[in-house]
Amino acid sequence: MKIIFFGSSEFAVPVLEALKDREDVSLVVTQPDRKKGRSLKKDSTPVKKLAEKIGIEVFQPPDVNAKDSIERLKKVSADIFVVVSFGQILKKELLDIPKIPINVHASLLPKYRGAAPINWAIANGEKETGVTIMRMNEKMDEGDIILKEAVSIGAAEDTVTLSGKLSRKGGEALLRVVVLIKKGAASFEKQIEAKATYAPKLKKEDGLIDWSLSAEEICNRVRAFVPWPGCFTYWDKKVLKICKARPHAESKTAKPGTVLEVARDGILVSAGKGAVMVEELQPESKRRMKAEEFIAGHKNLTPGLYLTK
Repeated sequence: MKIIFFGSSEFAVPVLEALKDREDVSLVVTQPDRKKGRSLKKDSTPVKKLAEKIGIEVFQPPDVNAKDSIERLKKVSADIFVVVSFGQILKKELLDIPKIPINVHASLLPKYRGAAPINWAIANGEKETGVTIMRMNEKMDEGDIILKEAVSIGAAEDTVTLSGKLSRKGGEALLRVVVLIKKGAASFEKQIEAKATYAPKLKKEDGLIDWSLSAEEICNRVRAFVPWPGCFTYWDKKVLKICKARPHAESKTAKPGTVLEVARDGILVSAGKGAVMVEELQPESKRRMKAEEFIAGHKNLTPGLYLTK
């Protein structure tokens, strides 16, 4: 079966890698090259880089739903559209082109519909998530489910490591679904709306630490919001990023955000419940470092000081 693959981010790369060896991927559609970094040099998406490496034609429409884009995609006569972390919404006219449009989504739908399912699953303390292969419709992540595969979330798992696990699992699940479609054996299960939850796009302010939350909630968010927006607080009127932290069962009572201890193994900060042991951090305009190194260069960080939100 002829396939057009729509994808842009790093998450989509292992899925395309799994698909290319087993199926006829005739075209890759990805986001246009964009300026990045301080030098503002144009850079390609991770998916484009892989497609060019393996010799698959690439199409980069600024608006995939534009008339000329639709006409080009029709000419491919694809049996299947596969959409994975593409970055543009496909309208009904596009979805009607193939025999079936399918999407690989990084959650166990209908939980965590939306743009940031991996981040919010970790932030909310979930112990399990997964991937869902669904038949797309014009609504956001509301299509019929073809296959779901669960993946456990480790206690120290962050968004980067979990994304890798889920993308590999998504590639495996997608191959099974394509086989089912070929055989005419795919089944389609409607989502239960009453069980739907949402994972909205992340905003910079999501990373601001609210020290009145429990230590576990704060540490979950530290793991969830890497690499962006990162979790941060303010000390000495400057941004202080918290890069790695763990909950600590501290019995001392203090205003949330108060520095309780400063030691070689970390900086202990009071939370709404328990305390947060900060192990790695990044001062404003400086590199990431271990707490021990930060403490050595900031002798004025002492117990009793307050980190603001």
